[in-house]
Amino acid sequence: MKKKIVSVLLVAAMAVSMFTGCGSKSDSKKSDSKSGEKTLEVWVPPLDEDTEKNWGDLLTDWEKENNCKVNITLVPWESYEETYTTALNSGEGPDVGYMYNEMFPTFIDAGAVEDMSSYVTDEDKKEYKYLSNGNMMDGQYGWPLVTGVPFVLYYNEDILNALGEKAPETWDDFARICQEATKDTDGDGKVDQYGFACGMNTSDIGAMQILNAYYYSALWQNGGQVYNDDLKSVSFADEAGKEAVTWLKGLTSYMNEDFMSLSWSDAFSNVFGAGKAAFGITRSSQTDGTTFAETYPDLNWNFVTSLKNKDFGTFGATDCLTLMSACEDKDLAMDFIKYVTGSEFMTAYHAKCPGAALTESEPYVGDEKMEKIYTEDKDKWHGIQAGPCGTQILNQLAADFQGIMSGETSVDEGLKEAEDYANGLLDEYWANK
Repeated sequence: MKKKIVSVLLVAAMAVSMFTGCGSKSDSKKSDSKSGEKTLEVWVPPLDEDTEKNWGDLLTDWEKENNCKVNITLVPWESYEETYTTALNSGEGPDVGYMYNEMFPTFIDAGAVEDMSSYVTDEDKKEYKYLSNGNMMDGQYGWPLVTGVPFVLYYNEDILNALGEKAPETWDDFARICQEATKDTDGDGKVDQYGFACGMNTSDIGAMQILNAYYYSALWQNGGQVYNDDLKSVSFADEAGKEAVTWLKGLTSYMNEDFMSLSWSDAFSNVFGAGKAAFGITRSSQTDGTTFAETYPDLNWNFVTSLKNKDFGTFGATDCLTLMSACEDKDLAMDFIKYVTGSEFMTAYHAKCPGAALTESEPYVGDEKMEKIYTEDKDKWHGIQAGPCGTQILNQLAADFQGIMSGETSVDEGLKEAEDYANGLLDEYWANK
């Protein structure tokens, strides 16, 4: 079961190379000797169907006001972290980057990203709704850009009504309804309706996606977390963690039989979307009311943002813009970061590409049915802890979680293997501090 995941962090090399400036493009970042125009290099992943154009069209006024040309580079998701590591090791890289939580520890440790705490004003704290999500490892290293769209629990209202049940609130409610819903409805002796549409295959989507979809919610709802507070060891194999995975494992009796061969998105579409399950989990969208009416016209559905056992909790993205340490004009870069995450830019951008409002001033855009995720339920979802060796630790945890759910290994054995691997990495990491 054990994966041998080789670390390619090369922190020391990054720490040296970053001081050479942002690589071969550094000359272009200085003011053009003739026009005086500045240049800002910005690296982001594909955030929509045409991010470069959608952002570029909205940056014209800012570029004129600041006499600055913004060069947007789209970095493919499939090689995202590797691209940053390789670029920074060779003295290349952006002025403004984009990182997800698992990336931060490596680049913070290398000194490659700047702590933006000195740029945070009292007004910013009031205006930016998710600013605290970018505060990690004792600094404001991220400025949230893509947040929201959390994984939530959808339910089939027709199935629940037929059972005389209402929307679940607790783990007990959920397990009870799953059991009641799992049945043979046509009398042929085979189960054809399930409690929980689930998909644990990650071959096409990345191992950590099953943690996002299923694992974190159970862990957090039971009061657990990935790391201990000092980040020197993991806590996911403590009693709360074991109880959470044991509970999930117990639900396999109510899942579609092919749950280990489907991805979470395929399970939602092909099982829940087809009306064959009481519950399904997928990444939510502000436009689900509209898109589901087209995609699943016969489905009568609603959702619960999070169940509760000891607490609420489900995974929502908190990807952030970063101020890179090698940036020559940090004040200009910070002005850019605040502008593109501010109300004026995001109101226009979200009108074309719906997303969670980042500021108090930005209006909600989307279907009324989904709005409560961003209002009354805003505190029920969040991102993961940023901690050292995160990518390796979570990939191993995902592999062992799959092994547990498939029956290949027990809860205790799987979590112990993941724990030993994680703590070994952390011991080595902290020994060098």
